[in-house]
Amino acid sequence: MNQRGLFITFEGTEGVGKSTQLANAASTLRSAGVDVLVTREPGGTPMAEAIRELLLAPRDEAVHETTELLLMFAARAQHLHTRILPALDRGQWVLCDRFTDATFAYQGGGRGVSSERIALLETLVQGSVRPDHVILLDAPVETGMARARNRGELDRFEQEDLAFFQRIRDTYRQRAADAPDRYQVIDANRPLEQVSSDVSGFFSRIAGI
Repeated sequence: MNQRGLFITFEGTEGVGKSTQLANAASTLRSAGVDVLVTREPGGTPMAEAIRELLLAPRDEAVHETTELLLMFAARAQHLHTRILPALDRGQWVLCDRFTDATFAYQGGGRGVSSERIALLETLVQGSVRPDHVILLDAPVETGMARARNRGELDRFEQEDLAFFQRIRDTYRQRAADAPDRYQVIDANRPLEQVSSDVSGFFSRIAGI
């Protein structure tokens, strides 16, 4: 039987370079012969991607915080049980752009949903499944949002004010401080080459390269 793969997530506020560093990590691992699945949340399966479109599309109708929270976990349930867990069971390493830390940060810190409510859904959907490692790319929200604006049209979340994203950043940093063995905090407010070096170095160490 295959040894279970590692489940590693990339987290951070908007514009911190998660997609770039996830691709960097995948390249580092593949060069060492590691079988890697790259995916994202919300999304990762056709059904979950459809929910992603619902969540991100700007709209005139106000989206209630509970609606948003339940949609996030609906997408996560489909993604986890039909894609992530089967990949881990095959021995693949799963690299995911966001997971439940993002829900604690965005819906918890950003929207003000209680951590207890989020934790209940986390247990319902995931059972005991948690990421083995979390890469937290951290940068000032002003820097990240300037980068996000340069990417083009902003989605529903990206249109929030800076105070919303500051609460998200604070929540991420607190979660990392509470569990330093599981979180790898990387300063993303530096030149790309330095950030990429730190990320590839971390993955080289855990892969034994």
